[in-house]
Amino acid sequence: MEHPILFISIILEKLGLPVPHGPVGHTILEQLCAPYMTYTWLVMAFLFIVSKLTLGNLEMIPGKGQNFWEIVIGGMDEFFADNMGREMTDKFFPMIATFGLYIAVANLIGLIPGFMSPTASINTTLALTIIVWVTHHIIGFSTHGIGYYKHFIGPMWWLIPLMLPIELISNFARLLSLSIRLFGNIMAKETLLGILFMLAGAFFAPLPIMILGVLVSLVQAMVFVLLTVVYFGQAKEHAH
Repeated sequence: MEHPILFISIILEKLGLPVPHGPVGHTILEQLCAPYMTYTWLVMAFLFIVSKLTLGNLEMIPGKGQNFWEIVIGGMDEFFADNMGREMTDKFFPMIATFGLYIAVANLIGLIPGFMSPTASINTTLALTIIVWVTHHIIGFSTHGIGYYKHFIGPMWWLIPLMLPIELISNFARLLSLSIRLFGNIMAKETLLGILFMLAGAFFAPLPIMILGVLVSLVQAMVFVLLTVVYFGQAKEHAH
C-alpha cells in the first residue's frame, strides 16, 4: 500500500471513529481540540474524578477504592525504590506514577467503541518521551556535574572516537524507541479493533481480541514506566 496512513484514516472515517492525524497547519485552538487532545482531557478528568471519589476520605480501615490505590501506589513506590533508590523515588515518583496511570487509562479508553486512545497519536507519545529524555539528562548533570560527559566517552581515552558516536546515537535513539514503541503498538490495536468492529459489528468484536487489547494496553504502560525508571537510574550511576 503506497499510503498506509491514508488507508487507515479512510477505514476509521468509514467506521465513524476519530482519525488521530489531522491536516498540517492547525491553530493553537484547533490543536487543543484535536482528537488526541480531547481524549487526553477526558483521561485526565477520569483520573481526577475517580481518585477524588475513592480517596476523598481516607480511613484507617480502607474500603475497596482505597485498597485498590494502596496496592497500585504502594507497588509502584516499592518498585521505583528498588530500582532508583529511595531518594530519587521521593523526588520523581509523582511524575513517573502519573505517566504510568495516564498511559494505562489512555491505552484502555480506545477499547470503548467510538473512542480513541490519545497514545495512538505520535504527538502524545513523543511529548511524554521528550519529558523523560530531558529529565534523565538533568538528573545526570545535577548528580555528576560536568563529569556526566564520561557516560558518553567510554572507560579509556583511546576509545572516544568509537564510543562517543555510538553513545550519542543510542541516546538519541531513546527518543524514537520510547515514543514509537508506544505509538505503534496502540495504533495497531486501534486499527485492528476498528476493522473487527466493521466486520463483526460494534458490540460483537471477538472477546479474545478485546482481552488481548487490554493486555497490550497495560503492558505498554508498564514498559514505558520501566524504561523511564531504568533511564533515571542509569543517569544517577557513575560512568564505568
